[in-house]
Amino acid sequence: MSCCNSSETGFQRYDLTKRINAKDKRLINCRTVDVNQLMPLKYKWAWEHYLNGCANNWLPSEVPMQRDIELWKSDKLSPDERRVIMRNLGFFATGESLVGNNIVLAIFKHITNPEARQYLLRQAFEEAVHTHAFLYIVESLALDEREVFNMYHEVNSIRNKDAFEMTLTEDILREGFTTETEAGIQRFLKNLVGFYVIMEGIFFYSGFVMILSFHRQNRMTGIGEQFQYILRDETIHLNFGIDLINGIKEENPTVWTPAFQEELGEMIAQAVELEYLYAQDCLPSGILGLNADLFREYVQYIGDRRLERIGLKARYGSRNPFPWMSETMDLLKEKNFFETRVTEYQHGALLQW
Repeated sequence: MSCCNSSETGFQRYDLTKRINAKDKRLINCRTVDVNQLMPLKYKWAWEHYLNGCANNWLPSEVPMQRDIELWKSDKLSPDERRVIMRNLGFFATGESLVGNNIVLAIFKHITNPEARQYLLRQAFEEAVHTHAFLYIVESLALDEREVFNMYHEVNSIRNKDAFEMTLTEDILREGFTTETEAGIQRFLKNLVGFYVIMEGIFFYSGFVMILSFHRQNRMTGIGEQFQYILRDETIHLNFGIDLINGIKEENPTVWTPAFQEELGEMIAQAVELEYLYAQDCLPSGILGLNADLFREYVQYIGDRRLERIGLKARYGSRNPFPWMSETMDLLKEKNFFETRVTEYQHGALLQW
């Protein structure tokens, strides 16, 4: 059977008489291995990320919100503190769904490796859980659902970040797009950098700092706990995305031209500026030891780390003004996830339908 692409379905035809070898697998443009053939594994990092995601399984409804409800209804939160919480709920509520849409609509059909696809399926589920979390928070605090979920239309700093990402998805969805050419692979890599390195690795991390600053003070602990679990997920998403980007680079070295590297560097620099403008909007006055200038430094710092992990030069040389974030991430790795769970789990054989 000859190998060919099917532009209508995104699937390919394979030689079904050929014995499957791990060395024949490729992350994109694989024409010799059935895309559904999981074994033998070639990219063990993809399977490890999948297992790590499974180990962090959680649902928002398992997190108690009573203390948050009481604090939100009280007069113990200032208008500036409420603004930070609302802005972050507004951004994350749409940001998480944009990531999920990009996985399902733009990325999945172009990845021809089954272990990477297995992780993408897991990640898509996690993005749905994250969107569920923000709805759960909105309902728990009796917030105006339209205000939160429509914020990307009405708040410029949120709309500009979302528009930045949606353009990358639209580019992959254009009729005739293919990864069969070097230009196509570069456009695909831009999408991966835009969502994994920028959206999940920069835009989301600023929000984690803002919300976890409340949690460090033992305030809004329900939201804080959910953000801790989301941070766990996003750290795995980021690591998978970077491994995927670097793997595609390694298999297609001719696309990694100096001009393309400069283009990606400028794209990340644009994102850093967008995130600074978002911080200015969230923090018109300093609260919780936070202000927009500190966030410029922080976003530049993590921007440098993201650049380096995909083989690009650091641009800023800024320090980390929030060293406690590194400590928080280390603690998350050690924390017994089941300590705070209130749901009783049953073995499948004991469930009654």
